[in-house]
Amino acid sequence: MALFGTDGVRGLANGFLTAELAVDLSIAAAHILGELGAFAGHRPKAIVGQDSRASGDFLEAAVVAGLASAGVDVYRVGVLPTPAIAHLVAESGADLGVMISASHNPMPDNGIKFFAKGGGKLDDALESAIENRMGEAWERPTGRSVGRVINDDSASERYIFHLLNSLTLNLSGIKVVVDCANGASSRVAPRTYLRAGAEVIAISHEPTGWNINENCGSTHLENLRAKVLETGADLGIAHDGDADRCLAIDGSGEVIDGDCIMAILAADWQSRGLLKNESLVATVMSNLGFFKAMESLDINVEITAVGDRYVLEKMLADDFVLGGEQSGHIILRHYANTGDGLLTALHLMQAVKSSGRSLAELSSIMERYPQELINVKDVAKERLATSLKLQSGIHQAQEKLGTSGRILVRASGTESLVRVMVEAQSAVHAHEIAEEIATLVRLELS
Repeated sequence: MALFGTDGVRGLANGFLTAELAVDLSIAAAHILGELGAFAGHRPKAIVGQDSRASGDFLEAAVVAGLASAGVDVYRVGVLPTPAIAHLVAESGADLGVMISASHNPMPDNGIKFFAKGGGKLDDALESAIENRMGEAWERPTGRSVGRVINDDSASERYIFHLLNSLTLNLSGIKVVVDCANGASSRVAPRTYLRAGAEVIAISHEPTGWNINENCGSTHLENLRAKVLETGADLGIAHDGDADRCLAIDGSGEVIDGDCIMAILAADWQSRGLLKNESLVATVMSNLGFFKAMESLDINVEITAVGDRYVLEKMLADDFVLGGEQSGHIILRHYANTGDGLLTALHLMQAVKSSGRSLAELSSIMERYPQELINVKDVAKERLATSLKLQSGIHQAQEKLGTSGRILVRASGTESLVRVMVEAQSAVHAHEIAEEIATLVRLELS
């Protein structure tokens, strides 16, 4: 089984993802990057951060130990969002970044993500090379050649400065509720939005090590919606555990997902001449309503597989500046080369402020097609592409929908399940077809 999924290595902390595995991964990463010339002519440097999970403490210690034993100087930045690590790697000229987080996964899980020099995620070939080199015999550095470990206390302030420097307007007059998921953004997000000029109400911003993503954050929007309505806020912002996602709630309590946020930003950037090539990048999971909204604005949409790494690859290849996913991973390449929930939130609020319109009014740019998503667990997802009966059933269902809907069935890259997504003109129709296909998946892949 491959260690790396669509977003690093994830699994049950101290079950699958052990301290020993973290050490071996870090050493192998140092060796592979070193052999590729990333450390040529200088002493290598790495940035290491984590989210607020209790298991992050021992996994961070293991990663730091592995890198330092391989001769890498390690700068520990503590609890910060994943995009902060990417930014700090690029800003400091570090050779490597490591983020210890399982993002939106439940607390018992954890993960390890690597960033290359410049702050980009490692490509598939590099991840495979790291995996293949794990556990090999190697000559260990000694004496002055071992790595040092430095606590970087200025990292969060440098990240906040980067975020605020991307804005052209003060956000005074905007009242925002932010749900920090008791995760990596718990300290930095409220401070950033406050310093941007907004009135800030923070919820789920007191991490204990055990409560990350627990009935809060971008996967549980109920508390945020209730707080927005209770306080009369202009909008609410929800982050996930490592804050690379941003979803929103408008002042009337409606959910504004990643597709709608991208549509709003695309229209805003197009009006200001910032949308390079009149194009953006989305994934196969984006809603049909999003594609129709972009078509109405004469904005071209390039489509990739699910995963912000694939979105970024396309953006870099064709020099696009906006892209993302319905889940709230949005890349604003004028300012960053990775999805950044805080950056996205700031620019969404700036679009509200500059337009003089409410978020609800701005979101009317897109009419969302009813969408049903079913996660089918405990099935042999690796047989998805080879089951002829399943593929035939999906094809027949798509023929019934015609051009008024679509079906997407895919294996998750981070969890042991198959995702069934159906869009149709009515929620009832979408639900019926999704249930039919989910049942077929269980029958054919069990």
